[in-house]
Amino acid sequence: MLLTKQLLSRNALAASGNLNTLQVLRHASSVTAASAHFRQIVQTQLDEIEKAGTYKRERIIVSPQATSINVEGSQGKILNFCANNYLGLASHADVVDFSKKALDEYGAGLSSVRFICGTQDIHKQLEKKLSEFHQREDTILYASCFDANAGVFEVVLTPEDAVFSDELNHASIIDGIRLCKAKKARYLHRDMADLEEKLKSTDARIKMIVTDGVFSMDGNVAPLPEIFALAEKYNALTFVDDCHATGFFGATGRGTEEFYGMLGRCDIINSTLGKALGGAAGGYTTGPKELVDLLRQKSRPYLFSNSLPPPVVASAMKVIQMLMESNKLTARVQSNTKRFRDAMTKAGFTISGMDHPISPVMLGDARLASVFADEMLKRGIYVIGFSYPVVPKGKARIRVQLSAAHTDEEIDRAVAAFIEVGKQLGVIS
Repeated sequence: MLLTKQLLSRNALAASGNLNTLQVLRHASSVTAASAHFRQIVQTQLDEIEKAGTYKRERIIVSPQATSINVEGSQGKILNFCANNYLGLASHADVVDFSKKALDEYGAGLSSVRFICGTQDIHKQLEKKLSEFHQREDTILYASCFDANAGVFEVVLTPEDAVFSDELNHASIIDGIRLCKAKKARYLHRDMADLEEKLKSTDARIKMIVTDGVFSMDGNVAPLPEIFALAEKYNALTFVDDCHATGFFGATGRGTEEFYGMLGRCDIINSTLGKALGGAAGGYTTGPKELVDLLRQKSRPYLFSNSLPPPVVASAMKVIQMLMESNKLTARVQSNTKRFRDAMTKAGFTISGMDHPISPVMLGDARLASVFADEMLKRGIYVIGFSYPVVPKGKARIRVQLSAAHTDEEIDRAVAAFIEVGKQLGVIS
């Protein structure tokens, strides 16, 4: 709130002319022909997005991230059902306090990359804790899991190698694979017959099968037992991005491997600190010590990005500690997921996914998804409509995400709102 007041004060100064408006006018008058042409091209694209009904407007939250939030322009508290805050710990008092202590002890940031003067003892402590949590040899931290995915394939895979990627893998995986020089093959989503055909067709030095553990738009789970079997049959490595599983999926929150009772089977796991593990920022790769050592030497996002800020490191450390002491929050996420999915299915909605907290309410039409989300907000429920290009054309949906912090009453209230809007818009009868 203090920051908001400061910004408002600055805007008031600008409006009164006390800021240097002459500089602004000079800048506006110096726009080149090339710049004007560029703006026109960009505006045309924006107009097309608006016309298609897929323009994404950001709602402004003016409170901490939680299941109950304040949204600019809305009266009173809004129930939040669209955050990646799966364990409800983004603003948990113990996590915040631990982060504050790190701020006091270690400062706001390092102003350096890790290998120069940007590694503190808490960075190494968190890497060790993550290794223990995943039962792996070593872990390397990144500024985000997007960076982790951008940093691994280019280092590991050469023109002598081949990578096999699920067609619906996250954008960061797709972009990361583009950076490497290996032979690239996309297999049909969760289609093991197609994957096997592609594995048969190469005699590459390294074969790497790459998949999301849980696919974030659909809430369905990669068929890891079958993937591991094919990897063994064709002497391939396995790589899983477990961002939408780490901390809350599986009996103790250890992710997709644990969900299938195969903990420790995957060769390389990339995941995030920015969802269940405190929700701040950061990502990591965990796996063989030799791999982590090589990434520290050659992974460009690691070598050329600032170290994670100490308060962010501390918040993740606190959450890992909580998870290693109890699976209470993980169990609560799972029971909340069942409550919501059962009630929505009974009401007549089509819910995608596989018993995962990501519970997409399938609507099909992009405009319908946008209108539906707006109507839900009017009823005090914060959800977002997803449409092309985030999801395929004709498969627009409202993606609901359950948290351990949601109460039974909050879930029931959300379901009631869905039913009311669904009937109003002709989605259900």
